[in-house]
Amino acid sequence: MNSHSLSRRSFLTAGSVAAASAAVTVASTSSARAAAADPIVRPPEGKRILLSCKLGMLPKELGGRKLNVVERLKMAQEAGFDGVDFDQAGEYTVEEARAAQRESGVFLHNAINHAHWSKRLTSANESDRNEGRENIAHCIRVAHAIGGSGVLIVIGRGDDGTEAETEERARTEIKKLLPLAASLGQPILIENVWNKMQYDHDAGPDQGPERFIRFVDSFQSPWVGMYYDIGNHWKYGQPAEWIRAFGRRCVKLDVKGFSRAQNKFVDITSEDDDLPWDQVQKALADIHFTGWATAEVGGGDVARLTTVRKQMEKAFGI
Repeated sequence: MNSHSLSRRSFLTAGSVAAASAAVTVASTSSARAAAADPIVRPPEGKRILLSCKLGMLPKELGGRKLNVVERLKMAQEAGFDGVDFDQAGEYTVEEARAAQRESGVFLHNAINHAHWSKRLTSANESDRNEGRENIAHCIRVAHAIGGSGVLIVIGRGDDGTEAETEERARTEIKKLLPLAASLGQPILIENVWNKMQYDHDAGPDQGPERFIRFVDSFQSPWVGMYYDIGNHWKYGQPAEWIRAFGRRCVKLDVKGFSRAQNKFVDITSEDDDLPWDQVQKALADIHFTGWATAEVGGGDVARLTTVRKQMEKAFGI
């Protein structure tokens, strides 16, 4: 890459900044009153790693009282998070998501629709694939509306067919989404999950990320990358090695603890968490990672959320 080129992550970040700057220009040339009535929410500046939690970690009810989405988002803010991953995007319209962000004042950096597990891009059923693709398209539009910088997807399940069949189905559907992703500046980010794709589900802990890398690179597009879940594949490989191998492809991070000894997910940096966080820190520094890291653990009230945020700070040494 020459000196006039941007890394994929830098390019995506630059695109988001440019879009935000354009929005500011339009608002300021309208009128001060219009700008005040339609504020633009921004994340903190100057941080190398921004911490967020999933919307799904924020309770819908507390103390016997139902909470609306604005109240839920403000809980994350009170707990000290820099933003929230809008991982229940399928439950909201574009307008509702934008209104929730602006009323709460909480930055939303990403969108997810968990229906990707049921309406899979790898399904042999064409109507399922079509619906799955439309679900992702909705998330792309939501992410754009809230000023985010990507959508997380699970591409499917390996038992939907042979490896060649499932990868080609997913690749075909994702390619159809790339024009929308590019036009709205929202990268499609693939999460590594226990879906029997790009790794051997029954093999040991010495696996590498080569199959994930081959899949991402097969698109030859800056609009496809990894939303690397550090805890998900600690069971199967060394996270520091995976991070270095992913390099620029590693756009965002999901964060949870995992105990190899107990073969289960645990709290981040808890006494049961045997994930080598010191090595993760070094690897992230080696690839000059800058971006969002999102907790994906059990949520709760502000006290619980604050504990999770502090655990993340310990994990990343910040």
